[in-house]
Amino acid sequence: MRRPRRSRLGKALTVIFITGYSVTALAEEPGIPASVVLVPSAAKPPPATLNEPAGPPRFAGELPRGTPAREADPQPPAAVNTFANALSRSYWTQPALLAERSRLRSTDFRLPQAISAYGPRLNVEGTYGYARDNVQLGSGGWFARSGFSSTASAILTQPVFTFGRAAAGEREAQAQIAFQRSVLRSSELQTLFNAIRAYAGVLRERSALNIVRDDLALLEREYGDNTARFAQREVTATDVQQIATRLEQSRAQLFAAQRAVASSDAVFLAAVGALPATDLAPPNPLGMPAATLEEAYAYGAKHSPVLGAAYARERISRAQRDGARADMLPRVDLRGRADYGSVNPYSDDLRQTSLRGEVVISAPIFESGLRRARVGEASAANDADWRLIDSALRENRTDIADAWNEWLSQTASIAPLKAASEAAQLAFEGALLQERAGLRTTLDVLQLARELLVARSSYNNATANSYVAQARLLAAMGALEHRWLFPGAPAYDPDDHYRRTRNDGTVPILTPLVRALDSMFVGGGSNRAIRDPSAPVAAAGVQILVPQPVSVPPLGPFAAPVP
Repeated sequence: MRRPRRSRLGKALTVIFITGYSVTALAEEPGIPASVVLVPSAAKPPPATLNEPAGPPRFAGELPRGTPAREADPQPPAAVNTFANALSRSYWTQPALLAERSRLRSTDFRLPQAISAYGPRLNVEGTYGYARDNVQLGSGGWFARSGFSSTASAILTQPVFTFGRAAAGEREAQAQIAFQRSVLRSSELQTLFNAIRAYAGVLRERSALNIVRDDLALLEREYGDNTARFAQREVTATDVQQIATRLEQSRAQLFAAQRAVASSDAVFLAAVGALPATDLAPPNPLGMPAATLEEAYAYGAKHSPVLGAAYARERISRAQRDGARADMLPRVDLRGRADYGSVNPYSDDLRQTSLRGEVVISAPIFESGLRRARVGEASAANDADWRLIDSALRENRTDIADAWNEWLSQTASIAPLKAASEAAQLAFEGALLQERAGLRTTLDVLQLARELLVARSSYNNATANSYVAQARLLAAMGALEHRWLFPGAPAYDPDDHYRRTRNDGTVPILTPLVRALDSMFVGGGSNRAIRDPSAPVAAAGVQILVPQPVSVPPLGPFAAPVP
């Protein structure tokens, strides 16, 4: 018998070098795409550029000063097994949150910068140079003078009246700090919420995996029983094939459930900074500072960081508007100058000193409408930020109402779904007995097995979703804080750095005096009123009616199906 001819691709195990890549024949059959067989060559990689780091990243564990000793270990952390440890780890080590804390500390320094505008400024100058001048004489010819000389000057300036410029700068700095604090609070809420959601997600996916395993185990038992019954001619091949179909589908679901567990572990690691332990404890119960949706609205209006950031942003633009208005007014400064230098600019042989003291009044007279246009721009920007407060209030109430209704609906569905899963379990067990007695078909048993899987999965999801919805509601209200979850536990205090830096730009006597005079020309820094006509209108929450649980009698071995 003639041996079949091999394909050209099968014969040619050659290597073709094209643009630094090697193409190798990897299969006997023709038609393999080139993208499959392209492999990188052993050539030296190109050198790193400015935008490309050379080599892998270096690791050097370090956490900010003030981190609790339990979390400050630079070594990779061990697996987390409790709710408190998970949230504490996330609160103290989440990089995004640590960055926001550093950003707030940098913003704290803007206040002493603004306060320094009230105090004196002293500048010192020193020069040493060479001068040469040629002067033409009336009688003809030139007269040349040249030589080296040196001077030293000290200039002292003290603002007296800036007509609101310095006060507006201080108000703007305070509002910027308040805005950044609201951003930090929002980041803390989001960090803790992500940790809670990841914690609940791991428990949910692990329970889902166990549910799928239980479904697979009962289908395997059913398949084994029906295979034995088929050998005894008690069931048909169709019955066995129906079970085999569901059995293979359940095995595929097991792979999906395992993938979900692995993904939830990765999300947990990103949110917490450590892997979940195999014996992860149930989460702690969450309190609720509001009994009704109206109370939740009121709590959110007072504590929401989103609304607080909107108020602070309006105060920033208001201070900028006041500063633009102050630039249209004059200012009064005291200025003193002391000089020590050469009498002759061409020689250091003779020296002289001078002292000058003066009151400087400067005022803009005509700039072709430049400053007035700046005031108009700042006023319009402030009006926009004022309107955004109304928008933030609407969005906050929407988030609270949505989270409130989801929390109530998910919580109310837990008891019915638990009863449904228990009833589905009894129904399935009874159907197995009825199948053996000839009162149920195999398709009936498979359908009840699917209903049991759906009921248990729904109950598992509702339990986790209810907890996450409550955490989301607390975050929308501004209550999901470390001090709320763990009263008395160490927490990051933003006031600590603020207290240490706020008076760095203060000069005794002078700063309070000039601030008092300058503040007369600038308005207050309180929060603006809500201008939205729809603000008094609030959506009502969902009405949850909890029915009485249905009594499900256990089925006997030969009980007839309930019509």
